[in-house]
Amino acid sequence: MTPAELADAILLAVRDAVAANELPAEVVAAPLDIKVERPRQKEHGDYATSIALVISKTAGKPPRDVAVALQARLSTVAGIESVEIAGPGFLNIRLEAAAQGQLAKAIVTTGATYGTVDTLKGRVINLEFISANPTGPLHLGHARWAAVGDALGRVLSAAGAEVTREFYVNDVGVQMDRFGASMMAIARGEAVPEDGYHGAYIPELSAQIVAENPAIMELSGVDQLQAFRDAGYTLQLKQQQDVLSQFGTHFDVWFSETTLHNSGAVDAAIEKLREQGHVDDKDGAVWLRTTDFGDDKDRVMIKADGEKTYFAADAAYYLDKRERGFQQCIYMLGADHHGYVQRLRAIAACAGDDPDQSIDVLIGQLVKIVEDGKEMRLSKRAGNIITLEDLVEWVGVDAARYSLARSSADTPLTLDTKILTSRTTTNPVFTVQYAHARISSVLRNAVELKILGSGDIAAALEQAGEFDPSLLTHEREGDLLGALAEFPRVVASAAELSEPHRVARYLEELAGTYHRFYDACRVLPHGDEDVTDLVRARLHLCAATRVVVANGLALLGVSAPERM
Repeated sequence: MTPAELADAILLAVRDAVAANELPAEVVAAPLDIKVERPRQKEHGDYATSIALVISKTAGKPPRDVAVALQARLSTVAGIESVEIAGPGFLNIRLEAAAQGQLAKAIVTTGATYGTVDTLKGRVINLEFISANPTGPLHLGHARWAAVGDALGRVLSAAGAEVTREFYVNDVGVQMDRFGASMMAIARGEAVPEDGYHGAYIPELSAQIVAENPAIMELSGVDQLQAFRDAGYTLQLKQQQDVLSQFGTHFDVWFSETTLHNSGAVDAAIEKLREQGHVDDKDGAVWLRTTDFGDDKDRVMIKADGEKTYFAADAAYYLDKRERGFQQCIYMLGADHHGYVQRLRAIAACAGDDPDQSIDVLIGQLVKIVEDGKEMRLSKRAGNIITLEDLVEWVGVDAARYSLARSSADTPLTLDTKILTSRTTTNPVFTVQYAHARISSVLRNAVELKILGSGDIAAALEQAGEFDPSLLTHEREGDLLGALAEFPRVVASAAELSEPHRVARYLEELAGTYHRFYDACRVLPHGDEDVTDLVRARLHLCAATRVVVANGLALLGVSAPERM
């Protein structure tokens, strides 16, 4: 019996109590959010629910009275061994061994879709992350969002949401001109301007541009600057796209800021907000009164000299997303963008939306790399910053993605290259991947011993003989089954809270639980020992664990190796 099935049984018990007039109809007038959780203390049973406390006010009865009505009904449900009332009205539920063990076969049968939930079904989300200038390689801060943002997109999709992953290309402004001027100076044999770009990639780009278009050197002045700027933009954006693809991070939309200006969307956004009554003309400039909605100051949209600000583009971009049908816009921004939180919420409010529903701004903190206790600061191509390419070269894609995604993004992060490249339990990604490889080895050995048949694992287990879930009674088997049952809940909470690191931490706990099970419970027979029903049952449990580890790693964009 899975937690979801148990929640359904509890809901049926509530409805039955209503039908028997033991609870009022108001209790089920609205959908009930029935939470089923694993108790921290084993003596409290396999699962616990606080539903009696949740509905007691509506029922007009003390929680314990509600709990008594539900206890009587749940005690008769097939697969439930006992139901106890604890504290003010908690229900502690203990399952029969067969009911709990049946989860192993259910997971194997469900396969790659085990863990998916529908808690966000119907929600249409725009997930914007990284959003860099196309003026250089992606750095370590971008790397964190590349891992966390991609993992969040996967988790949201697993929770039933319709997610569009979007990269906002910051291709407007003085930085683009400085980028072009830097490459042009190199091509002319001149010094790069002091406020230009000085990384080793600039001469590389400049040389490639000239090689591909020698006629560019015949241009002069503004025309040559524009040509270098445009060509460098194309090459550098392609480099960012290629690096992200190699990192396993893919976007559905690459949105150019320039298109907002060229299409007239920025002007249209200003006028729409003016119609909403939140735009003022003051001191020759155009302002959005964001202070009406909690911002610390009003924001300029058009300067007195007629130049439109980044904020104006931000407003147009938000309105564009809403016009494309996105109900919720998630922005993932760097550590230096705290000031954007309130101003983006104010844009949503000025547009007539509820910011609590339509917008969510996540701020990521800084990352640093250390080796032998010393921070690494230099890059081969970028000079004074560590790039995404550098990180992958040092530790590999899997270790980089996992280590960046396993911690809450709002806390500073230090990565130790020696730990992340080690093949020991001090390396979290190795620990989780090793669990998958260890189980794969067990299953391969079972095939070689002719305990399992051929084909995919579900078919192989079917060929092995009948599965008796009631045999999985060892304490460590119960621990492992309980951990496997938690996976859908972990996915749901990670999606609802926009915290994919919860999946990584769960996997690390699951790996430890499996290793303890394996050490305590022999799976395969030794020598001439008979193949028993217990062997088959434990192979089901191993296979189920492998499914969950693989599914969890997939949510993080990390591979699940069968050999290590």
